[in-house]
Formats: sequence, structure tokens, C-alpha cells
Amino acid sequence: MEGGERTPYAGGMTIDTSRRMLSEMSPSERLDGAFSIANAQMGTTVKGKPYLRCLLGDASGQTAGRMWSIDEATFRRLPTDGFVWVEGETQAYQGELQIVIHRINPIDPTPEQLRELLPASTRDPKEMFNEVLAILGTLEHPAMKALAEIYLSDEHLMDAFRVAPAAVRLHHAYLGGLLEHTLTLLQIADRVCPLYPKISRDIVLMGLFLHDLGKTRELFYDRGFGYSDRGELIGHLVEGAIMLHDKNQQFMHDKGVRLPAGTLTVLQHIIISHHERPEYGACKPPSSPEAVLVSLIDNLDAKTIMAMSAARPDREHEVSLGGNFTEKNWALGTKLYRPDPLAD
Repeated sequence: MEGGERTPYAGGMTIDTSRRMLSEMSPSERLDGAFSIANAQMGTTVKGKPYLRCLLGDASGQTAGRMWSIDEATFRRLPTDGFVWVEGETQAYQGELQIVIHRINPIDPTPEQLRELLPASTRDPKEMFNEVLAILGTLEHPAMKALAEIYLSDEHLMDAFRVAPAAVRLHHAYLGGLLEHTLTLLQIADRVCPLYPKISRDIVLMGLFLHDLGKTRELFYDRGFGYSDRGELIGHLVEGAIMLHDKNQQFMHDKGVRLPAGTLTVLQHIIISHHERPEYGACKPPSSPEAVLVSLIDNLDAKTIMAMSAARPDREHEVSLGGNFTEKNWALGTKLYRPDPLAD
């Protein structure tokens, strides 16, 4: 990246302290700096030559990266998910901004540099956490209130809850994303539950609060976003159900009482079923009114955020170069139409 003061970087490289973020870039710009890398894969061109395809990112967002000439030894040195130093240039491709890579090397950024390289929620985590506390404070059943207190008193878990992303790539894939996603779900449930008088509001709220807490152990987020060994082998649904079992043991020890019969099973069922289908990772299909509602609310927020992030991002320039459609979004199974026809 041109201009700005440069300081020493790992491996004898330098980092531009006044770097231009991806969201500020236009086609035909040279770049030379540190980026996060995700989903690095080897592909083959129509002429049979190997090439690198990946996502390159910084705190402002991600964009596609392509290196049209790469040998296997270079590829093996790169992290699938991590950080790299890239020399290259930006290019317009089918209405999108992509990076053509000329040189690429793995790096280990400092904690300070991570703040330039990893996206984070624009919302204040303290403010969001206080809003979560306020909604959980409306739980009515004494057992649900006490169970919530067991979780909230776990400072290590709550610290992770405030920082963790909600996903590696698909939705809320930024620091604080898990907290932001959970808060939105609780807010939706707070408005929706009164429309269904026979639903157990306390079970729905607790189910939503607990459903993704296993992601604090499933994901790592200190060197980019990826899956821990436990995440690969166990996953956040089963992890969340195990965590609830352990918290229930603590609940009985600390409070001297048991949850009402069936409550533990119903909440564990919500956790392991909220992905709805086995092909999406669910261990069981949602099989209670509360489990169905939790799954639908979770899907509502996740898919809406995926669609809005792709079609109408906060920084429109980072993905749109004038085309009406995005590239095909594989999670949603379609291209997305960008314009809002009623917008000025």
C-alpha cells in the first residue's frame, strides 16, 4: 500500500500504519500489506494450471483473492485460515472487487495488528450485554432465573460470549458477533412470544440464550476465525448440551434444588435441534413448540443478515461496483438483488 509511515513487521517485512482498508479500495490499486486469509484452496484453470482461491480480509470486510500462478510448496506454507502478507493489485470482476495476488507469505501478527485485520461488531459489547441482562431479567419462573444466574456468574464464559464471533464466515462473522446475534434473537422472541399465548416464553428465552454458547469453545478467534479441535470433533450443538448438563449439576449443588422434571431435557433438545435438519448439523428435528420457534427465530436472523451483508453491506463500496446482483451466495442458494427500489 502506498504512502504512510512504515514500521518493522515479522519476517523483515513492514506494515503501513496508515493502511487503506479494503472498504476504501477501488479497482486497479496496488497493495502491499497484511491481511487475514480464509478458505484457502487450490483450483485448476481451464488450461490445467494450479491457482489459489481464497478470501482476503481486514477489519473492514472480506473480498475474493486469486493467485493465478502458484506451486504446491507455496500453497502448503499458507494457512487455510490465518494471516498473510500480500503484494498484488485490486481488480473489478463481475461487479465485484477482487485481489490479484502476485506474492503471498504467512505471517504472525501482533495483538495490536489483529485489530486492523479482524472485523468486529460496530456495537458496544457492554451495551449489548446489558440489554441481554435486561431481557433475561424478565424471566418469570424461579428455576429459569436461577439457571440464568449460574451461566451469568461464569466470568470466563461470559468474557468469551462477549468477544466470540457467531460463525467463521456465514453470519455475524466478527468479534462480538455471537453476542449481537443472541441479543437480536432475544429481542425478536420478546416481541413474538406474546402472539402465541400457549408458548413457554421462559423456555424460548433460555433456549435462545443457550443455543449457541457452545461456539465459545467450538471456534477460535485469536488468529483469525476457525474451528478448534473440539469444534471439529464435537461441535457447538453437542458442546452446548454438555455445558448445560454441567451447569445443571452446579445448579443442584449451589441452589440445593432440581430443575422441574423434563426442563433439562427440553432445553438440551432445543440446543441440539436448532439447526432444524441433519444436513444442517441438527442432531434431532425440533420436536416441541418452543424448539420449533427457537429454530425459526435463529434461522430468520442468520439468513437475513447473510442476505443483507451480501447485497447491502454497511460499506457498499466494499462489494458493489455497480452490478445489480451479487455473485451466487452458496449458503442461500441464489444470487441476491442489491437495489432497494423504494430507496431515494
